[in-house]
Amino acid sequence: MNWTRVWNSKNLSIVAFAYVLISLIAAVQGVFGTPKVYLPGAPAYPDYNNYLIFKYSFYHLIGGKDIYQLFPADHHDLYKYSPAFATVFGLLSWLPDPLGLFLWNLINSLCLFAGIRMLPGLDDKKKSWILLFCLLELLVSIQNTQSNGLMAGLIILSFGLAERSKYFLSVLCIVFSIYIKIFGALAFVLYLFYPGKLKIAAYSIFWMLLMAFLPLIVIDAHQLLFLYKSWLQLLQGDHSASIGISLMGIMESWFGAGSDTVKNWVVLAGLLLFLLPLLRIRQYKDYTFRLLMLASVLLWIVIFNHKAESPTFIIAMSGVGIWYFAQERSAINTVLLILTLFLVSLSVSDLVPFFIRNEFVKPYRIKAIMPILVWCKLIYELTSLRYKPVIQAETSLSR
Repeated sequence: MNWTRVWNSKNLSIVAFAYVLISLIAAVQGVFGTPKVYLPGAPAYPDYNNYLIFKYSFYHLIGGKDIYQLFPADHHDLYKYSPAFATVFGLLSWLPDPLGLFLWNLINSLCLFAGIRMLPGLDDKKKSWILLFCLLELLVSIQNTQSNGLMAGLIILSFGLAERSKYFLSVLCIVFSIYIKIFGALAFVLYLFYPGKLKIAAYSIFWMLLMAFLPLIVIDAHQLLFLYKSWLQLLQGDHSASIGISLMGIMESWFGAGSDTVKNWVVLAGLLLFLLPLLRIRQYKDYTFRLLMLASVLLWIVIFNHKAESPTFIIAMSGVGIWYFAQERSAINTVLLILTLFLVSLSVSDLVPFFIRNEFVKPYRIKAIMPILVWCKLIYELTSLRYKPVIQAETSLSR
């Protein structure tokens, strides 16, 4: 059998099968995995503890409880998403855990697959390579039953839909991502590229209000207001309490600079650099420019995220993949891509000795280095137009 011919003719189908397969494998690992003890003397929880946090958020919601408190009888750690997400997760909560877990993994995997699949201008081969580049990192995310594949997919889907002038559904994707993790709001910047801004603003208000009041299906207005206040209080405390695998994490672990003041200045500087390419208004009609700005969004929300964890990096990896395949190949870009694969996906795998992972990779936030370097080069490319486009999307904006 000529495997090259099979790959060239069936590449997206092969990758789709791989994404479904890892969703199933991760679910089986979660169900049959060894229960975890997170704190000395605490009970052991199933390996899919994060899924239980989402599942029980719905039951705590309809039970009239403060969903932002600890529930050690059900799961370890706090629920940190919106009341709207807890409401939507009720669609899975009633299912037996093995089936619900598999469907949750599948939603994350196929949403990312659909987002990349919908990108205009890229042929199926390039899309397949982007998806394969993200495969290991997606597996890390769904093995931890987190929502990061869904987050990346929603942001990329919103871009693909906007390129097709389907703003109503595009805005829904971004708004839903915000009600999962609020940093999805950064993607609203992408709408500067498109006409019909009043219409987009109206759609944004509509979807934001609909999602805000969605929990009224199962709770009353007084309880909903209480939950939003509790959520805000949790997020404020969470910002001060932690520094993840990010630029701020590197500054803390390498230089001991981890105060709230330093974090705020780092985020401000990063935001200004992110916005700098937008001064090139004439480039908005350049599809490659828009696609690279999408990549910048995906990278930014990880490397400047104070809560970034290892499973969060599927979002950054999708940005790196889009950045690389949106332009002509160059030696330096290829080196950066390969180093990113090694230092992000493989550095935390069993291919690296446990001692090195535990004493060097994790404490020094090695996983964040390459996404930061790629983003810096990306900003340089966008501000100086030092990229060589190889694609031109057939969209209403490009014509």
